[in-house]
Amino acid sequence: MTGGRPLEGRRALVTGASKGIGRATATALARAGAAVAVGCSAHRDSADELVAALRAEHGVDAVTLAADLTDTAAAGAIVDQAVQALGGVDIVVNNAGITRDNLAVRLGDREWDEVIAVDLTAAFHICRAALRPMLRQRFGRIVNVSSVAGVIGNPGQANYSSAKAGLIGLTKSLAREVGSRDITVNAVAPGFIETEMTTSLSNAVRTAAVATIPKGRFGTVEEVASAILFLALPESGYITGHVLHVDGGLAA
Repeated sequence: MTGGRPLEGRRALVTGASKGIGRATATALARAGAAVAVGCSAHRDSADELVAALRAEHGVDAVTLAADLTDTAAAGAIVDQAVQALGGVDIVVNNAGITRDNLAVRLGDREWDEVIAVDLTAAFHICRAALRPMLRQRFGRIVNVSSVAGVIGNPGQANYSSAKAGLIGLTKSLAREVGSRDITVNAVAPGFIETEMTTSLSNAVRTAAVATIPKGRFGTVEEVASAILFLALPESGYITGHVLHVDGGLAA
């Protein structure tokens, strides 16, 4: 591996990579030299456009992999597809997620089930499938994208907060299981980040949110992607079971 491209020869799968944090992460990994499987459940055109850009701008192998992550079989299968397309998988970033916000007393069963299925259950199936080749090769980097909501909770997001807290528990358990095989499992917990999800907030809500953040602003997707990249680098090999907050001090 060279200094400018520390992930040269590595192969990464990033779910929910057609936009937002996932897109920025796929770009950061490719810039560092990794081949990238761009996972998406919708926005196939955006995913294909990103794949073309990764190939042209960073000279890496890249492929689009579409999967309905509410289907547990499809969630596991996307790992096998990445292995077939790239020749293996060394890095997995579980970024795909959805929200179905409502106060708990009004939260329907479907709103609960859908969020848990995509944000937590799919991540488990992807981790389980990825660990098989990682254990054989005695190397792997898994990064689960949790949320500050999974650390401190958030009103109106009982389903989302529960799923993201579950991701933290999954991360810590897996880290203990596979650490001896040079497989690290970590999480990042973003706070308020400038994405499509937050741009729809009213000015009043944004102002109130910023007032709670010590840094005094929303974060960028590139800042989250940099944290994920850090956890995938060779220099981070002794970090596992950790939750890296990228929240401007919100949960401090």
